Amino acid sequence: MRVPSTDGVELELHDLGGDGPPLLLAHATGFCAQAYLPLAAGLARQFHVWGIDFRAHGDAATPDGIDLTWRGMTDDVLACVDALGGSALAAFGHSMGGACLMEAERRRPGTIARAYVFEPIIVPGGFGDHSVSNPLADSARRRRPSFPTKLDALGRYASRRPLGTFRADVLFNYVEHGFTDAPDGTVTLKCRPVDEAATFEADGKPLIADMGTVATPTLVAYGGRDPFPGPAAFAPPLAETLPNGSAREYDRLDHFGPFVDPDLIAEDAAAFLSWGD
Repeated sequence: MRVPSTDGVELELHDLGGDGPPLLLAHATGFCAQAYLPLAAGLARQFHVWGIDFRAHGDAATPDGIDLTWRGMTDDVLACVDALGGSALAAFGHSMGGACLMEAERRRPGTIARAYVFEPIIVPGGFGDHSVSNPLADSARRRRPSFPTKLDALGRYASRRPLGTFRADVLFNYVEHGFTDAPDGTVTLKCRPVDEAATFEADGKPLIADMGTVATPTLVAYGGRDPFPGPAAFAPPLAETLPNGSAREYDRLDHFGPFVDPDLIAEDAAAFLSWGD
């Protein structure tokens, strides 16, 4: 489903299956909705799952030169909620996607009925000094943008961290849906490295201190395997700030937990999101 957003962006909202109440799935920076197909299969036992491709990601049509602020990503969430009827939805978000779901609810209360967010990038005040190089952005800029074939991309990624830690079907779906055919016969990343880097560096990241007004029942999940400080360190204080927030640690997972064990995360998310139905 094509969905117009702000700044001339046209999003892609993917039907990821199921026939229950609607659930909006929001992806992490650099990925796309269909990379979450194995996780969505678990959620689809109880929900009709819709996955957003944010601006500059996946199959979204994004004009050149727009500022990839996270305020615009939040606009994308609200546009998709409106396309799905505008009423309160269940939501699953990972990293950037989780942050933008929560910011959408803060901006427009009643948007999200219940949320499961895995290491959302909702940050302490003063986080992200632009005078200091962002290592994630630096890594994104070095990312190889194209391969001779998808099979070549799959082989390279499977042999390297962090993508090599993903469950095989997740990695397959990321490659299958995250690349597009180029005119010269090669395949190219849909999320260009320059856009991924710009997203990591962009302004507009939500602040933990601003989440005290977000009353949506929210489970803030985080992994226990990444070194601190990092997104996992933000999860407990965020859960404490949210009026109806709780935290859950997965000690054997890292920031990419939804890709490493999608069955476990889908089971826990579905149980939380369907509570009280």
